[in-house]
Amino acid sequence: MAVEPAGAQITLILPDAMRRARALHQLGDLPGARRLCLAILEMQPDHYNARVLLGVVTAQQGHLEQARQLLRQATDVRPDLPEAHFNLGVVFEALARPDEALASYDKALAANPRHVEALNNRGNVLSILQRADEAIASYDNALAIRPDTAQTLFNRGNALQRMQRYEEAVASYARALAVHPGHADAHSGRAIALLALNRLEEALASCDQALAVEPDHADAHKTRRSTLISLGRREEALASYDRALAIRPDDARALYERGIVLQTMQRLDEAAASYDRALALDPGRPELHNSKGVALQALGRLDEALASYERAIATEPDHADAQNNYGGVLIALGRPEPALAAIDAALALRPGFAEALNNRGIALHALNRFDEALSSYDHALAARHDFADAHFNRALTKLLLGQFAPGWEGYEWRWKCKDFGAARDFGQPLWRGADDVRGKSLLLHAEQGLGDTIQFSRYARQVAARGARVILEVQPALKSLLREIDGVEDIVACGDELPHFDLHCPLLSMPLALGTTLATIPPPTRNLEADAARVARWSATLGPRERLRIGLAWSGAARHRYDRQRSIPLVRFEPLLALPHQFVCLQTEIRASDRPTLQRSANLLRFEHEIEDFSDTAALIELVDLVICVDTSVAHLAATQGKPVWLLLPQVPDWRWLLHREDSPWYPTLRIFRQQIAGDWDEVIERVARELPVRERSRH
Repeated sequence: MAVEPAGAQITLILPDAMRRARALHQLGDLPGARRLCLAILEMQPDHYNARVLLGVVTAQQGHLEQARQLLRQATDVRPDLPEAHFNLGVVFEALARPDEALASYDKALAANPRHVEALNNRGNVLSILQRADEAIASYDNALAIRPDTAQTLFNRGNALQRMQRYEEAVASYARALAVHPGHADAHSGRAIALLALNRLEEALASCDQALAVEPDHADAHKTRRSTLISLGRREEALASYDRALAIRPDDARALYERGIVLQTMQRLDEAAASYDRALALDPGRPELHNSKGVALQALGRLDEALASYERAIATEPDHADAQNNYGGVLIALGRPEPALAAIDAALALRPGFAEALNNRGIALHALNRFDEALSSYDHALAARHDFADAHFNRALTKLLLGQFAPGWEGYEWRWKCKDFGAARDFGQPLWRGADDVRGKSLLLHAEQGLGDTIQFSRYARQVAARGARVILEVQPALKSLLREIDGVEDIVACGDELPHFDLHCPLLSMPLALGTTLATIPPPTRNLEADAARVARWSATLGPRERLRIGLAWSGAARHRYDRQRSIPLVRFEPLLALPHQFVCLQTEIRASDRPTLQRSANLLRFEHEIEDFSDTAALIELVDLVICVDTSVAHLAATQGKPVWLLLPQVPDWRWLLHREDSPWYPTLRIFRQQIAGDWDEVIERVARELPVRERSRH
């Protein structure tokens, strides 16, 4: 019997072995497929198909570098066949080596230009390399061969979305879904594109369709929450995050996004706590530190906010938002020079960054560099023409410089700024100064602080002179004080039912409506007088006036944006309090840091628990010879009463006090003492102390 040569036996066995290896691979039996491939290669080391399949199996088992070597060997055996090149490209993608993946797909396509999977994957790699136009062309070539490939249509939609071609992306996702209605990723991608197009209800429906197919689809949940937020349905979005976190309490991303929702709801303490939980899980994420800083800054916890921004920058020095926010909080802390350096770093990272250009203007304004500040605001507006904060801050600089016409015009942007509430919509027309008001009722309504209301209530007399019946709406604390002022027929407190009126105007829009210039600032309100009964009561409390009696207010509301610049620690006043005069505290809020100085200042009388409202403050002012105060409502009240006021101002003050003058066009009895050097209150108080003995001798 003749014996068949060994080589002939191998030739007969190999095709069957290769078929079995492929079948095992398709069944998911990777170890079995691997054993057969190795056996084949032992018999025939240059067997192309066995080496390709072994490379694929090895990659699927997670041994990427070994798979790369096997597939490279297969390409050496048959460089003219596409499969090894294609699978090598897949391995390079998994190894995050996109340039080499692209080269492999190109070689596969050189061997077979109609290799649809290679065209699709080539598009994916080009998209990763941010060569979106080429990626879309590659997808289109694949679809020209096989038009009904849902995954390629989905990938094409993703590439279009990255290019912000959202309408085309929606269409590509729709084509994918027409082929494969249960493609959850395509529903989710379509939702993201619809959200970008502000087609919110459609986006929400697409999210729900994705989640019907795949209830745990993370991107669909995320987009649904974003859509709910955009629809103003924040409570639903928050509930969605809470449900997700009940399942996965260690999801740092969900905790971060939950914090953002809470922040938009102004639940800032809860937002900061959510960020803290996320940071405990993932302390190395700069956006978490940055967002926590934003929440803390909004809470007025500036030093903590500063530390959060510093951690964000330490984690990622090129984080432009954190650099800009760091600069913003330094401005609020009264440190404009380092703020400017941080903001410039943000702009170096992101030229044309409108928010940073706006902050740069604020820092330059604080540094007395007003022309540069205006230029920075102009650059911010060139980057974003409807940027309300930049318009408003530019107006503040213009007003400080006495350029009232553009200043009043730009000041109207306040209603669109993030720090202001929306303008009130009464239904009645807003009066802008042009319409005839004779015989009509005009509501003038308070909008900002108590001092602003006192200062701008003077405009009631001007419109009353035009024949209007003036109704003045003020804060409840001012109603009794302002009830008799000149030009007002009716006064109501904010929150009370309003009488009938025909027109309305916010108080701080009156200068624009009436075209106020420096030369035409109306005099203060007349008939603002302290209640006689209260004056008598406070006179009995104070006793006889035996020496110069000085009303003192050294700090305003701690929540004020620039409180650190305008308020003065009471300890700084000790040289003044050592003088032989009687001082009367005119403020009701006493900070804990000031209490030790109060306790050792025997000649400073305090009544913070007995002052009920501004009528009591007005009565006390009536009983002093002089008021010395920082920029707070007491200055406006005392100056409107006609009392001599010495106003202590930072080097760069609020716009209404202008620059380089010791008097004020708003108040004839007010005298200004300005810082000569930024932050130096000691010199200001020494100057005031030197002046006081002269004043006392002139009285006696």
